Amino acid sequence: MGLNTVLRFSRATEPEQLFTGQWQSRPTKLDAYKPYLDQRWQEGCTNTRKLWEEIKAQGYPDGYGNVRAYVSRNLRGKPRPVGPRPPTARAVTRWILSHPDALTENDQLQLKAVLVNCHELDALAEHVRSFAHMLTQLQGHQLPAWIEAATATDLPSLQRFARHLERDVDAVTAGLSQPWNSGVVEGHVNRIKMLKRQMFGRAGFELVRKRALLHS
Repeated sequence: MGLNTVLRFSRATEPEQLFTGQWQSRPTKLDAYKPYLDQRWQEGCTNTRKLWEEIKAQGYPDGYGNVRAYVSRNLRGKPRPVGPRPPTARAVTRWILSHPDALTENDQLQLKAVLVNCHELDALAEHVRSFAHMLTQLQGHQLPAWIEAATATDLPSLQRFARHLERDVDAVTAGLSQPWNSGVVEGHVNRIKMLKRQMFGRAGFELVRKRALLHS
């Protein structure tokens, strides 16, 4: 390594000063999209692959590697505006699976914001609600149409769930149509399992029976 290179490295006060050379001034296909990348970074989007997918949808012709290199050299480490923390996946799942009337006003507003910004989750929420309506209103005759709509989506997890329902569609249809269910039995089974866990699995049948009766 030459003396001038060593001196330049030792005097650098920020990483950008280490990247010099003719190749830096050459125009690239990414140049037209750099202002957009900078803006999205300032808005809080720090997922490099998502940034690449966004500019690719706008016509960017090159691969992911160039965007990753630009983000690493120029954006990574730059301060971003401090905003509210995004909701966790667990929280969004709970909001989608809950009846809208059971959500607080704040939860409803946050869920609405999430669905507006993600059309995949918005589509998923619609299918979840329609399935919940079938379940609560005992409208099992609508199941074939629901399965057809679910398998036609671009949501792999929902597609797999719908195909699993097709394997025993008669039983599922009956479960969605009849007022009878095994919920009470499943509740007792879960309670017994909890009691056994509390006793570290050492409980025999008689002891578990006594504790179950005491807690009933």
